Amino acid sequence: PTAQLNALAVLRNIPCNNISLGQGQEPKATKMIDDGSKQGFWAMLANCHLCVKWLPTLEKYIDKTFEGGPHKDFRVWMSSSPTPQFPIQLLQNCIKMTAEPPKGLKANIVRLLNNTTEEAYNRVSEWQKYRKLFFSLCWFHAVLLERRKFKMLGWNIAYDFNDSDFDISENILAIYLDLDPNEIPWDAIRYLIAEANYGGRVTEHPDNRVLRSYVNEFFSPAALQPKFMLSTLPTYYIPEDSTLSNYRAYARDLPLSEPPEAFGQHSNAEISSAMVDTDMMCSTIASLGGGGSGSGGGGGNRDETVYNTCTSLLEKLPENIDWEEVRERNESDASPLKVCLLQEIERYNELLSATRASIKLLMKGIQGFVVISKDQEDVLLSLFAGSVPKAWLSAYPSLKPLSSWMPDLVDRIEQLNVWGFQSVPKVLWLGGVTYPTSLLTALLQASARKNMVSVDTLSFDFIVQTADESGITAMPKEGAYIKSMILEGAKWDASAGALADAESMQLFNPMPIMHFKPVARKKATADGIYQCPLYLYPIRTGTRERPSFMIWVDLKSGQYSADLWTKRGTALLLSVA
Repeated sequence: PTAQLNALAVLRNIPCNNISLGQGQEPKATKMIDDGSKQGFWAMLANCHLCVKWLPTLEKYIDKTFEGGPHKDFRVWMSSSPTPQFPIQLLQNCIKMTAEPPKGLKANIVRLLNNTTEEAYNRVSEWQKYRKLFFSLCWFHAVLLERRKFKMLGWNIAYDFNDSDFDISENILAIYLDLDPNEIPWDAIRYLIAEANYGGRVTEHPDNRVLRSYVNEFFSPAALQPKFMLSTLPTYYIPEDSTLSNYRAYARDLPLSEPPEAFGQHSNAEISSAMVDTDMMCSTIASLGGGGSGSGGGGGNRDETVYNTCTSLLEKLPENIDWEEVRERNESDASPLKVCLLQEIERYNELLSATRASIKLLMKGIQGFVVISKDQEDVLLSLFAGSVPKAWLSAYPSLKPLSSWMPDLVDRIEQLNVWGFQSVPKVLWLGGVTYPTSLLTALLQASARKNMVSVDTLSFDFIVQTADESGITAMPKEGAYIKSMILEGAKWDASAGALADAESMQLFNPMPIMHFKPVARKKATADGIYQCPLYLYPIRTGTRERPSFMIWVDLKSGQYSADLWTKRGTALLLSVA
């Protein structure tokens, strides 16, 4: 909030000195506080979270300064990102304020325009072009902030874009338009805004693509044309009267709530985010009940329910796969697929053994034969709530409830049994292995050995099949047929062989079987092709240990451009939960 504080200081006619804290800045900050207490100016200490170990010393110095009777106009301002290490006493002695962007496109645009002064707005000589691009920047900034409401269909990570990003980008526009108003360096402007400035906060490559899609649309020669449309809706455009007062009046007349189409999104995106919010609210309400006894009957009802659940789970839990027998049966097979199979069996056997032991131990604890540990208590509470215990999610991530997690595990083991004791399935379920990237790499290695080429020169070509699983009689000569992928943010139009708008309320749509075919020296992505990200499960960021992103899959974009599918966050998933 440095810019707002400086504006307030000018309004109050009080000098304001700023310093950004960090390594070696402590003596300078102390001197500035000392000078301010004598001369009567405001001292702004920015980024206090970068210097939390020094803050207790700062607290004592500020107390000492105010005990000595400072100048009546002296104030100390501090800014910090949230941190649990911030001294409580110093926090209690301060007047606390938070600076957060408002909700909605309208509120964000109105705030940006109200924070802009006439002097700054009129400082550029090429004012006609500057004003149109300035409004484009306001819209761009507001869209980036509000995309967060669409959850994973908006951003993989909810980035904290702030006013400093907007101010720097506005300066970039002003500088380049003053330098050469006749030949605007669009590529440089787009790069600095999307990659260097806003993009500096973005850590996920799919999110970088979203930024580039918006920047290419809003910062182009078309934005300088009369009544440039900012979305497919007629409500949002750049007004012809480019005075600051008219822009403010236009922004005030915008609707309070904006439809998903304003962001280039589909109406399903709003439904999806509302469902996520509802699930979170219900989970919070359920958690308020605590982990105590079941309703109305003491702890006995809960223990009996969990014991019955454990009995049912033990009956359904598959037996371990005989790793040694699979290895002996496939001893003559030296392909990378065999190595992948044995690794998968090993991981699943560990999961099955650990799950079986955990259930049996918990049953003994409920019967009173052993003391229930903290870990077993967590398992008990999860089973009572109908969720999968965290300890059972070591092999692969899942958001499924317990009722669907166990059948899914049975299906996974069944695929490995068929693969190990019969042959490689004609159609592989990529989501049924713990590490799908390992299987994809094995397919490339097998093709590389067969054709005597380096595996580094190979990549996948993606051929969507028209036949269903029953119509496929054999494995392909190269690569594999992959089934059970799900499209989010679009549907597959089989007649056109391309992506198409999803039906309303159809949040997930099945993807036909696809041939992942290894090819050498694949051609560059052509127009009309959307590079669709493939994720392991709906949490697209995954974790640091297990990223969710798998691979880019080339799909025909159909009647829309690839940028539209990028804005909609269209992706392939191996699992919807």
